[in-house]
Amino acid sequence: MTGDVVSGTWAKSWLRVRAIARRHAYVLVRSPHRLFDVTLWPLVDVLLFGALAQFVGGADRSSAAQAAGYLLAGIVLWHVIYQSQIAMSTGFLEETWTRNLLNMMVTPVREVEYVAGVALFGMVKLLMGVGVMVLGAFAFFSFDTWSLGFGLVPIGAVLLVVGWAISLLVIGLVLRFGSGAEALAWGVMFVLMPLSGVFYPVESLPGALQPVALALPTTHAFEALRALVDTGTLPWREVAIAAAGSIVLVALALAYLVQMLRLFRRRGYVTRYT
Repeated sequence: MTGDVVSGTWAKSWLRVRAIARRHAYVLVRSPHRLFDVTLWPLVDVLLFGALAQFVGGADRSSAAQAAGYLLAGIVLWHVIYQSQIAMSTGFLEETWTRNLLNMMVTPVREVEYVAGVALFGMVKLLMGVGVMVLGAFAFFSFDTWSLGFGLVPIGAVLLVVGWAISLLVIGLVLRFGSGAEALAWGVMFVLMPLSGVFYPVESLPGALQPVALALPTTHAFEALRALVDTGTLPWREVAIAAAGSIVLVALALAYLVQMLRLFRRRGYVTRYT
């Protein structure tokens, strides 16, 4: 009997998670212009950094190939964190834009189910965006991302988790400070990108910023990516440091989000969106 109850509870929870994901899918289908972030923008990045790689590499084919590996592999993997963060952050912001937040709070959907539903839909957008980039890199510059091998999987997984952690932090800030914090959904990524050494080692940064960069899990993930491009071997030490840092970041983001949600309810900040 207990097993049936648990099974029924999980089934209902999974149903609510799918309902949230479907709700956001309907928004995307009805608003095709929202596909800009997962179609045109990734292609623009591929063209920009691919052309830059060709220019930097020059006539030397080996140098051009190495530059393409650094820049194209870097921008493809960067879009893993970018797409996962933007999908979840804008998924929540969609509820504030449509004044639907109060309606969501009086439904049986729990917070964890809502986040899981938005993350599930975000995975679809992530696959679309990164898929467009991989095809674009191969079609325009003959760069086969998958030639780097299985090592891309753990690096991509770490970046995915970091993207989710940043989105949780952004959601917490929006709950606390209102719509004025929405700019962070996009702006925080352009702060993180140069500090993470997406295309260059940490030593290239100003000395004062290097300790900050080394504290970020993304820095170690992209360091592992560059080593993979250079040698074909994945430095598991860098991956382990990045994975540990991503777990710490998720824990901190969750703690902050829970605290802001309590404050949001206690002070009645939901009235900002009604």
